[in-house]
Amino acid sequence: MTPATGPAAAAPVEPRPRHPAVACRAHVAAVRRLTTEILEADLRMEEPPALAFEAGQWVSVPFGPKTVRAYSIASTPLRPSTITLCADVAPGGIGSRWFAGLAPGDAVTFKGPLGGFIYSRADGRRPLFVAEEIGIVPVRAILAELYDTGFGRPTALVYRARTPDRLAYDAEFRSLARRYPGFSYHPVVDEAPPGWSGARGAAEAVVERLAPSVEGLVAYVSGGGAMIDRVREALMRRGLARRAVRWEKFW
Repeated sequence: MTPATGPAAAAPVEPRPRHPAVACRAHVAAVRRLTTEILEADLRMEEPPALAFEAGQWVSVPFGPKTVRAYSIASTPLRPSTITLCADVAPGGIGSRWFAGLAPGDAVTFKGPLGGFIYSRADGRRPLFVAEEIGIVPVRAILAELYDTGFGRPTALVYRARTPDRLAYDAEFRSLARRYPGFSYHPVVDEAPPGWSGARGAAEAVVERLAPSVEGLVAYVSGGGAMIDRVREALMRRGLARRAVRWEKFW
């Protein structure tokens, strides 16, 4: 699908997931440590042999009859035979311990795809992405697919973490900004060592600087509930409609 252009492109579009959730089997192909506490795991699909999904969706892994954990897909639908999951294992709960213990060859069962935090290229509005900590995962998948398939419209990402070493995919986003002038990347942290060139403080403060006007804007916000509320309120104070803020709450 090519990017929409012209006056009609400005009409809001409500994206809808297209692929039903199915029971899946896969095995671990590789595990990588992105930061001290954030890991990626590549899952090679077995049944079905390829997973049809949309960037921004997640899968559900069972831990007993009434316990499940959700993991966002960090990879794009362009390579559906192997999907990449990403998790912050710092919480130390049942899901964190399971993810931290994954090794190549391990069998994994899950259900997916799930979730509606997806972007439609038919939406002509200017997208603003805001992510906090591990909430970056679905945003990373959306941005990777857009720019791998020739997305040409201006896009901005505000990415907040406690410290620079918790900014998973930071190098990837910096590279994306160098290669695509229409993409702007704005990392923001609470604390940083000397020499940090990004912003310090709250994500909503950066959002307010980036969006003096919200005309023709749609926002995708992913992370903690408190941050989502603050960003939404900041944008609504400037006149953005509540329904123009899509969100994915991680905690």
